[in-house]
Amino acid sequence: MTIRVLVVDDHPLFRYGLRTALTDVENLAVVGEAVDGADAVTAALELEADVVLMDLHMPGMSGIGAIQTLTSEAPDIAVLALSMLDNDEALFTALHAGARGYLVKGADRDEIIRAIRAVAHGEVVIGRGIAGRALAYFAAAPTSSRAARPLPELTDRELEVLTLMAAGLTNHQIATRLYLSEKTVRNHVSHILARLQVDDRTAAVVRAHRSGIGPTPDLP
Repeated sequence: MTIRVLVVDDHPLFRYGLRTALTDVENLAVVGEAVDGADAVTAALELEADVVLMDLHMPGMSGIGAIQTLTSEAPDIAVLALSMLDNDEALFTALHAGARGYLVKGADRDEIIRAIRAVAHGEVVIGRGIAGRALAYFAAAPTSSRAARPLPELTDRELEVLTLMAAGLTNHQIATRLYLSEKTVRNHVSHILARLQVDDRTAAVVRAHRSGIGPTPDLP
């Protein structure tokens, strides 16, 4: 199966370099390019990309915003972040947003190709220059921060959406508050209901209140 790759970066020369590096690679095909996060989301969906090579810092919607949107709307598309930054904050922000891999832009051609193939098959890839720090970070954290907060079965974004639901906001209001589309919010709500194993929005809000999220109503 040919892996369909979308290249996203606001620098034309870098896009050209990536496309050139991936030309004639067996079972890989660059199907398009995008210059910012919003363009990336549209192109990834329209071109049915398998892997998106995503720069993180671009004008308009950032790479992080695009990763979050794609993770919500098209979870089967694997995003491989490519960034000039090799610091921990950039790495964990990208992974938390939903990226399946993180490479610095100094990665060589072979490393990029291996990473594309790995994330396309569901693996998580961290570049050699920062992998050691990532492992040290997780080894030093014996207890997940999510386990210490209410409803750890929810992602941080889902918990954020549920908190606003519990405060009485509509999907439209939540979308405006979080700078998301209403479709993305609806997807989050569906995931929340499934993860909490409840039938409707009201039951999810009641569950939130009983977990200490939002004002506690007078429940029978």
